[in-house]
Amino acid sequence: MSLVDYAAAARRRVPAWRGLRWQPGLWLAWAVIVVAALAAITPGLFTHFSPVEGIAGAQRLAPQAEYWLGTDQLGRDVYTRIVYGASHSLSAALVAVAMGLVIGTAIGVIAGAFAGRVESVLMRLVDVLLAIPSLLLSLTVIILLGFGTLNAALAVGVASIASFARLARGEVVRIRHTDYVEAAFGSGGTFWSVLWRHILPNSLTAVLAFATLQFGQAILALSTLSFLGYGTPPPIPEWGLLIAEGRNYLSTAWWLTTFPGLVVIAVVLATNRISRQLSGGRP
Repeated sequence: MSLVDYAAAARRRVPAWRGLRWQPGLWLAWAVIVVAALAAITPGLFTHFSPVEGIAGAQRLAPQAEYWLGTDQLGRDVYTRIVYGASHSLSAALVAVAMGLVIGTAIGVIAGAFAGRVESVLMRLVDVLLAIPSLLLSLTVIILLGFGTLNAALAVGVASIASFARLARGEVVRIRHTDYVEAAFGSGGTFWSVLWRHILPNSLTAVLAFATLQFGQAILALSTLSFLGYGTPPPIPEWGLLIAEGRNYLSTAWWLTTFPGLVVIAVVLATNRISRQLSGGRP
């Protein structure tokens, strides 16, 4: 979905939470997100194994009663590493989205509110960022900052700034030319009061819904960086790193990559489904 389509869908949204009737897909999406969040906050509730210490004699065991998702090449429980990996993957994605949301929205709001030369300069910078592939931009930033979960999150956040800025600018320009904003100015409202009371609250709806969608995209981007070796270093359990570590054992231990990959797919699909609901899309 393009930024224009996303903004249009958000403007057509139904009243808050009216769509939360019996929708199995939506409730399943929320269940996936809640479970993933609980695993990230309190992983000890889900498993008693260590995510970094292997078990002697338990290397590459297939899924069984004791080890639900099997063990890896060092005898570490795959289920445990996925559970503990939630804290690294989700927290990094949250940092990336927060960075893009705050900085990108600020740039877009300033450009849309002030217009003129300010808008021209800022949006040309945004166009430059949009012209660079997001993965290439993330790799460039992470090479400059160094490896690590936080640096990978910052790199993904930098790559998402332009998308937030363009969407925010479009929404501010649209709201700025509505009748009630013109009436607010005509009633003696100052620029800053009208911006704060009328333009910002009405223009951020699409941006916040878009942030939910970007959360899933950030998880994919972070997993990609870790898979390529530019993200979280081992032995930290991160979902993309778990997939990368198991790719050499696909023929003999398929579960090493299959289960972490399914978890990433489930969380990303869940965030996309919730984002569609928040933007007013059809169930």
